[in-house]
Amino acid sequence: MLDWAGRGDLGYGQTMSLPRIPKAVVFDMDGLLVDTETVYRDAMTAVAGEMGHAMSLDVFKAMIGLPDNREVLVGHYGADFPVTAFNARVVGLADEMVAAGVALKTGVLEILDHLDMLGLPRAIATSSSHRAVASHLGASGVISRFHAVVAKGDYARGKPHPDPYLTAASRLGVAPHLCLALEDSHNGVRAASSAGMMTIMVPDLLDPTEEMHALCVRIARDLHEVQGLLG
Repeated sequence: MLDWAGRGDLGYGQTMSLPRIPKAVVFDMDGLLVDTETVYRDAMTAVAGEMGHAMSLDVFKAMIGLPDNREVLVGHYGADFPVTAFNARVVGLADEMVAAGVALKTGVLEILDHLDMLGLPRAIATSSSHRAVASHLGASGVISRFHAVVAKGDYARGKPHPDPYLTAASRLGVAPHLCLALEDSHNGVRAASSAGMMTIMVPDLLDPTEEMHALCVRIARDLHEVQGLLG
C-alpha cells in the first residue's frame, strides 16, 4: 500500500513512497523517454560554431524544457542573433543525428509494460512539436502505447506554465492531483508541479536543485526506480 510520511530531504534511493496512488502517468519526452537532449546539445553547439559563436553548456541548459528559446538566445548573443535561421539549422542537423539512431532511455519499455499490467493510462506532455515526437519516437514503436500525446501547439502557454500537463490530464480524463508526472528538466518540473501533479524528476543533463527537491515528491535515478514505486 502506498503511503506518505512527509517530504524530508528527497534524494536518490530514498524509501518513502508516493503521496497518493496514481491514476495516470504523464511523461516528458526529450531526456526522459529518449536520449535526445544530448543530440540537441551537440546540434546547437555545432550550429552556433558555424555562425561564429561559442555556446556554453550553461546557455544550452537554460533552454532545456522551454518551448521557445528566443529569449535565452537574444539575451546571451544580442538582438541581432538570427534565431529563426539558427533554430531551422538546428532542427535539420538534429533530424540527421536522430535518423542515424537515438536510444530510448533506460527503463522506458519496462515501465510501459508495467503500466499495461496495472491498467494505468499514460500521456506524453512535451515542449517539442508533434513532428519531433514522430521523429524521435517513431522508430521505437512506443508512440502507440500512449493514450494521448500533447505537444507544442496543443496548449496556450508552454513549460514552465502548467498548460501542457493540464491538457494531458484533461485528455486522459484524470484529475491532475491523481496524475504522476515524470520530468528531467527544471522547467518541466515547474510545469508539472504547478499543475498540481505528483512530480518525480529523473535527471538527465540537469542536476536537481533545492527548488527541484522542494517541488518533487522524489528524485529518481531512472525509470526503473519510478517503476518500483508503482506497485
